Amino acid sequence: MASSSIPNINVIAALGLSDASFESLPAGLINASWLVVMPDGERRVLQRVNPIFPTTINDDIEVVTRHLQSFGVLTPMLIPSANGELSNKIDDENWRQLTYISGRTFDWIENTHQAEEAGALLGRFHTTVDGLDHRFSNVRLKVHDTVMHLTNLSAALKTHENHTEISRVKFLANEIFGLASRLPKLGNQPERIVHGDPKISNIVFSSDTKKAKCLIDLDTLGHMPIVLEIGDACRSWCNPNAEDQTNSEFSILIFKSAVSGYAREAKSLLTKNEWDKIPAAILTITVELAARFCADALNESHFGWDPLRFRSPSSHNQARTRSQINLAHSISAQRERIETEVLTAFESHHDEQNHHL
Repeated sequence: MASSSIPNINVIAALGLSDASFESLPAGLINASWLVVMPDGERRVLQRVNPIFPTTINDDIEVVTRHLQSFGVLTPMLIPSANGELSNKIDDENWRQLTYISGRTFDWIENTHQAEEAGALLGRFHTTVDGLDHRFSNVRLKVHDTVMHLTNLSAALKTHENHTEISRVKFLANEIFGLASRLPKLGNQPERIVHGDPKISNIVFSSDTKKAKCLIDLDTLGHMPIVLEIGDACRSWCNPNAEDQTNSEFSILIFKSAVSGYAREAKSLLTKNEWDKIPAAILTITVELAARFCADALNESHFGWDPLRFRSPSSHNQARTRSQINLAHSISAQRERIETEVLTAFESHHDEQNHHL
């Protein structure tokens, strides 16, 4: 969602920001965001929340961030308005303010140190929120329902059989269905509190990039099998190329560092069965995302179509689809090495735990 350089004047007045300065923040595809600098130099983030989220989303964020803060985990915090409201309805739009976390974000991991830091941060987050008893108002139903996404792809192929790109998309879809037919079973997995979108751009690093400071963009908080969260993170982190570049590959070196960092901080959080299912979860999420992008290539939906590089939203989504298909092949070809790194991380942690007992 694009944002102008200055928010609506009614918003500025309603929130008492008339003396502040504003800078549009380019990061994020869903909510429009601005960096706000108050007269005293305080920096905060102002967001116009996408209507796909209920206003109660801020209640979920408030509960989780207060919990994280109580354990000394750095996190953005909601800033109530003058009347104490977390959500502010102005001109039929929902607005909110958050504390600003200084640092740097990246679109992909640049080295193994960053990967280890990202893994450690996610492990710390999971461990901290695991003891929180909260029923989320924003229930993201079937966000990682692989069967549903494959069914949606089949439906898109039938609905758009006269689409100008149908032959190209069908070719991609057949490859996806082939990959899906060989997916290993995840079985029944316990649901835990997760971030919901742990891509690398949602991690703030210190300015010198040596420390992963915190997770941002908390609209996706909820309950989900934790192996799917870890699988999604590794799918995102371990491909050193952009998501719409077709030369995708799964980096074992990045994965080794990420899972090692995660194991160090998650400690005994995950069961042995959950650890064992991480490789299958990585592949499952990758194939699922390929199916989503492939359906979008026919439905002509894309949050961030780049008209300078792609002739249409469909062609952009086809590139994203091919990227995930190639990544899935790379994961499959290295399955044994991925399993070995998971086992090594688990055993290293297990041995350390026994040593301290």
